[in-house]
Formats: sequence, C-alpha cells, structure tokens
Amino acid sequence: MHELEQETKPWEDPIVTEVRSVRETLLAASGYDLEELCRLLRQGQQASGRRVVTLSPRPPEGKEAVA
Repeated sequence: MHELEQETKPWEDPIVTEVRSVRETLLAASGYDLEELCRLLRQGQQASGRRVVTLSPRPPEGKEAVA
C-alpha cells in the first residue's frame, strides 16, 4: 500500500453526524419504543407553543374522496 492510501480516511458530513446523534438520543429516551417516541415528539410539539397542523389523509390514487 502507498502511504497516501493508509492516511486517507472517509469524509464525514458533520450535519449527518449530528442528526444521527440526535436520533440516537431520542430513541434512547423513548426506550427504543416507536409508540413512546411518537408520544414524546407530540409532547414536544405541544410544549413548543407553535401551531401544529394536521392534514387529512390523502385518498388512494385513482379514487376521489367522498364528501
């Protein structure tokens, strides 16, 4: 192997690293339980004081919504 090949290491994106770290922290806080994670995230939404918008589900393609 050449010296250059030994010294080269993969480039890491700092944003991706941060997002993965936050994801791991959130999952650990919820005990790796998806329902608990959703509950914690909704609780955080309410605590933020911002308006939360919930959209109606889209009808399946090819079918129109019945009003």
